[in-house]
Amino acid sequence: MHGKSFLALAALAAFVPVTVVSYRGGLSEPGKLFWLLFAVAVVVPSLHAASILLGPWDSGLSQALWVSLGASLLLFAACCLAIRDCWRLTPIVMPYLFLLGALALATGDVPSSAQVESHGHQGWLMLHIGVSVLTYGLTTLAAMSALAAFLQERALKRKAPSRLTHALPSIADAERLEFTLLGAAEIVLGAGLVTGMALRYLADGVLLSLDHKTLLSILAFVLIAAVLALHSWAGLRGRQAGRLVLLVYLLLTLAYPGVKFVTDLLIA
Repeated sequence: MHGKSFLALAALAAFVPVTVVSYRGGLSEPGKLFWLLFAVAVVVPSLHAASILLGPWDSGLSQALWVSLGASLLLFAACCLAIRDCWRLTPIVMPYLFLLGALALATGDVPSSAQVESHGHQGWLMLHIGVSVLTYGLTTLAAMSALAAFLQERALKRKAPSRLTHALPSIADAERLEFTLLGAAEIVLGAGLVTGMALRYLADGVLLSLDHKTLLSILAFVLIAAVLALHSWAGLRGRQAGRLVLLVYLLLTLAYPGVKFVTDLLIA
């Protein structure tokens, strides 16, 4: 088996044990076994993503998914170390990233129909790619936090808690994570728009190219600003906030991997 294919399969397998352990509700604090399995689930997929970054970048769907997955994992690990109860998102974050990894593995042999041209400005290109990946990672975690709050609120209203909701953070903790990550994503997305405009201007003298990716990114930026403003000034929270955050994530998914999915698979 090819080395990278083996590493990709190992990356997917690494998600399973920590998901099983985290699904056991009622844990007040994660134990040594959880952190050991968590470390494996972060390190192995991140190594695979790093191996892709060290090779030639062809902007294909599979490569973009693996790199976004790796960034999301590293961000999640950092948040778990820095933010109380963030680790409780593991039962939904890890399965979702497993699905992303499975899609990346399935599309690994699909050639990219897009070409990335730096026009001699490799530094700006790499900066823009890095900011874009960071934005997608932050919004992924914000969306998972919104989903956790949504599930907890629904279980509370139905008076039917499940093993999953026992494992997830409380509504208050999930919403705190949701808006913290969303605020960070807004800052990074703004930087991504600026670096994208700079790269475009250096390449062909046009400040703003109104393609699908740019329009969806601008729309997401405006929507995040509106959600944060409504949360701060009008107390927006709960399901309404969660739906808007998931909409933001949908827009950025369409802007980044979604465009590659269409160009590489549907109209290639």
